[in-house]
Amino acid sequence: MMLQRKHLLLFCLMLASGLAAWAQAPKHWSSAETYEAIRKLNFLGSALYVAAHPDDENTALIAYLGNEAKAEAAYLSLTRGDGGQNLIGPEIGPLLGAIRTQELLGARRIDGGRQFFSRAIDFGYSKNPDETLSIWNRDEVLADVAWAIRKWQPDLIITRFDHRTPGTTHGHHTASAMLANEAFSLAADPKAFPEQLKYVSTWQPSRLFYNTSWWSYGSREAFSKVDKSNMAVVDIGVYYPTRGLSNNELSSEARSMHKSQGFGSSLSRGENLEYLELIKGDMPADKSHLFDGINTSWQRLPGGEAIGKLLAEVESQFDFQKPYAVAPKLMKAYQLMEALPDGFWKQVKMEEARVVLQACLGLYLEASAEGPSATPGEAINLAIEAINRSPVDVTLESLSFLPMAMDTSLALALAGNQDVTIRKTALLPDNIAYTNAYWLEQPAKLGMYEVKEQPLRGLPETPHSLKVQFNLTIAGLSVSISKEVMYKHRDPVAGESYEPFEITPPVFTSLASTVYIFTSGEPQTVEVQVRAGRDNTSGAVSLECPPGWRAEPSEVAVELARKDEVKAVAFTLYPPESDSEGAIHPVVRIGRRVYHQELHKLDYPHIPTQAVLLDAQARAVRLKLEKAGERIGYIMGAGDDVPASLRQVGYEVVLLTEADMQPEQLKQFDAIVMGIRAYNTDGWLAFHQPALLEYVRQGGTLLVQYIKASRFDSDLVMPMDEIAPYPMKVGNGRVTSEQADMRFVDPRHPILNWPNEISASDFEGWVQERGLYFASSWDEKHYEPVFSCNDPGEGPELGSVLAAQYGKGYFIYTGLSFFRELPAGVPGAFRLFANMISVGKKPKP
Repeated sequence: MMLQRKHLLLFCLMLASGLAAWAQAPKHWSSAETYEAIRKLNFLGSALYVAAHPDDENTALIAYLGNEAKAEAAYLSLTRGDGGQNLIGPEIGPLLGAIRTQELLGARRIDGGRQFFSRAIDFGYSKNPDETLSIWNRDEVLADVAWAIRKWQPDLIITRFDHRTPGTTHGHHTASAMLANEAFSLAADPKAFPEQLKYVSTWQPSRLFYNTSWWSYGSREAFSKVDKSNMAVVDIGVYYPTRGLSNNELSSEARSMHKSQGFGSSLSRGENLEYLELIKGDMPADKSHLFDGINTSWQRLPGGEAIGKLLAEVESQFDFQKPYAVAPKLMKAYQLMEALPDGFWKQVKMEEARVVLQACLGLYLEASAEGPSATPGEAINLAIEAINRSPVDVTLESLSFLPMAMDTSLALALAGNQDVTIRKTALLPDNIAYTNAYWLEQPAKLGMYEVKEQPLRGLPETPHSLKVQFNLTIAGLSVSISKEVMYKHRDPVAGESYEPFEITPPVFTSLASTVYIFTSGEPQTVEVQVRAGRDNTSGAVSLECPPGWRAEPSEVAVELARKDEVKAVAFTLYPPESDSEGAIHPVVRIGRRVYHQELHKLDYPHIPTQAVLLDAQARAVRLKLEKAGERIGYIMGAGDDVPASLRQVGYEVVLLTEADMQPEQLKQFDAIVMGIRAYNTDGWLAFHQPALLEYVRQGGTLLVQYIKASRFDSDLVMPMDEIAPYPMKVGNGRVTSEQADMRFVDPRHPILNWPNEISASDFEGWVQERGLYFASSWDEKHYEPVFSCNDPGEGPELGSVLAAQYGKGYFIYTGLSFFRELPAGVPGAFRLFANMISVGKKPKP
């Protein structure tokens, strides 16, 4: 069907943004890379790989499709991985999702693919697709898959998982394959999701494959006996001479971008056979060529044959020493592309041609701001750089500043290898949007992010609105190339560094803690941090409270003279007399505007710096809590916020390092708590576990939060038998329903009775899950299981909390998700954790 031009142009802008906006530092192109990009210009075939999470994708197959087959390959991850654990820092939930989004984009920059998402939220492990689709909005996620197909127009769809085997793997996994199978046909039906057709056309992919492997059949031996007549087989272990590395090596580098999951991969080389079972469509005659029988030439487009011939000449005439020599012919091909009817391939190949053109000419174009951020209505100073490092005639006719609708005419000839820098001041519009993750702009629903604007759905990032468009004449023909405004600076260690340029509010607020726990009626001081996003900011700060709570004073005036200046404003928060929970919100009023967002900077060396705006809030909880013991030693593992939560209820928490593992130092603590996955990440523990067990034997309490152990303990820094005082094993047992009944194995157990009496009400309000990586077996003479719990339809799990007396003290292992529950302010989680710390400390009558 023909699309309304305004909607198609909007869609094309979004597509171009998705293609071009991911890299931060400029890419430096070699002649070999330029040549391979020219070859890709002449292949019009696309594939969409579909799975559930960051890390589910087959990076080797995506790399092969993009680099060897020269196809447009994309990965649709239904979630952003926000429900997982973080091995590199404390972020979980939406902030972890933002990190993993960038890790996926980093992987795609390496393997050459593109990245898309749905609106589904990763809510943790799900044991079957029925549960998954009852939490996700099934119809909305299905619509997002159909949208990705219609937008990307893949010839091939490849699922990572089998839609026919529910209950055998993560429910998200199976659900991703089920939805892809259904969307394969629905994307071609104009009656399905007709609201999308304002922006895209219907699309019918040619083939649907399931990317199977020996692990689907249990062993390599079993897979060797499987009938493979309905499978395509591709050797993706090819070697790229122009790169000097193999596809396997390339994909291993891409997979190693999943650093928050600890997925660093060793490089591999040699033959690597990939098996793809045909689910729908026709099998290619040549089963080693997935696109066989599909027209992937320019002839698939009306008027495209001449473009294909020109690009074939560009490829055959390419001179590695003089790549600029093909630029005039490449410009002619570009002009023919521009004359084509609007559509997917026109936009994709024009964008690629602009990139290749710059590479051939050594044409460097850049727009940088003198600072990292600005606010709406503020003037910014820009440095515009242009240099043509070739003898081809290039003229910079004008510059356009978007979205300011400001143009500068220049008619400036870019002489060979002569750098030109133009400095301009631009006034940002008052209504320019803040830079933020678009999927976090609205409050999320159960299992789903709320994204109202259809063109934004599926994009990996929010398109940056601030750009400079270079309007050029190259070899007598016109072309416009847009560059996002970036912040460039010199780092004394890293040298020239780039960061995204951010549009921010004029003021930010934040609280010192995510939860405030009141164990008595006494008030607490709550400190609000106010940070300026621009110079000369003044306003009034207040703390909004839930019913029954009161903050004094009601309002405090604040003045901030300099950008990034921070001032602390203290409020006294009074709790109600009875148990109560609610959210407190710091706000700043400037005139009639109210500002209430906290700026989260995600700064890790393997991803671009991210600025995420979330509503500033904390949970205030009034609860009855007793505890024995005051001083806790905490050994951080993969990273969590449990220490801060424990300090909230009055514990003195000391973060321990290897230097502290001395008997005299350890005995000063009432309990020592191991952070999540400490025995997976802290190698030095292998040398000091005897000291920790001796601390227990002498009367201490060692509380071990969950660890991840494989069958042969290969994930651990030491064998499990050396971690625990008596034999025990950790398995994959978990309870994913946060509402699962928690039954008491022995109601008389001290962990259930002192100093807080635990009841069923203490398990109300838990978030995401009960727990994970429960103990699977143990020495029943010494360990006592405290709870029995299970997901619907499953047998009881007894390994969520194990306690054993060892000498005069206690060793406790728990897979309950305290790393989620305590920062979320769940009252019962605090009471239970306090009981575990207090075990063995009850005074004798």
